[in-house]
Amino acid sequence: MPQRLDGTVALVTGASSGIGAATARALAAEGAAVALVARRADRLAALARELESAGAEALAIEADITDRARAADAVRRAVDGLGGRLDVVVNNAGAMLNGPIVDAPLEEWDRMVAINVNGLLYVSHAALPHLLAAAEREPRRCADLVNISSIAGRFANRGAGVYNATKFGVHAFSESLRQEVTRRHVRVSVVGPGVTTTELFGHQRPETQERYERMFAGVEPLEADDIAQTIAYIVTRDRRVAVNEVIVRPTEQA
Repeated sequence: MPQRLDGTVALVTGASSGIGAATARALAAEGAAVALVARRADRLAALARELESAGAEALAIEADITDRARAADAVRRAVDGLGGRLDVVVNNAGAMLNGPIVDAPLEEWDRMVAINVNGLLYVSHAALPHLLAAAEREPRRCADLVNISSIAGRFANRGAGVYNATKFGVHAFSESLRQEVTRRHVRVSVVGPGVTTTELFGHQRPETQERYERMFAGVEPLEADDIAQTIAYIVTRDRRVAVNEVIVRPTEQA
């Protein structure tokens, strides 16, 4: 049976748009108080007001999680500001700056590693003590860490070498951590979206953007809410059920 999130606290990174914002709405609808973490303070404030107007508790936290100290501070502020606990963390913040490896701008590689790997690690490290504590307490006696990867974390493709590397790393880290904490009822899950309508694709170089548009012409993409509902499904399972990995593609994506 699904278990609502009443009395729990969730933290979502990359919450200012796309999958992050949709996930915050979905978790709030399940009863969680939600900490919204991202760099764009104006968007976070607007989302917090939206959630509060719907009867949820929300806390906007402006932070660049690629900075280790700021990532840890964001977790601390979420715990302090929302009742002294943390039950669900969704590591959603990410960057996709694809293109050929040969002659690639190294700053793009640095940016992807900083967000997709380091930011996820920093938030996870800071959150784990709180998740472990929440897993011993009511109302659920379990906790959830959900890492947003990509189908690129399972299937390497030409033109996405470093993005592939970061997302394969998310899978590897998640599985190792899962084995470490699963008997303590902290569930570690990875969600790998296929083509999804978010701002992520808009950050590509023009030539890469054109390539993706040709590659996925005729494919109806997923919406951010499709992934948010997948995440909500994962974290509302009974404590005996751990959904460790889900790949979600558009039906028409080969």
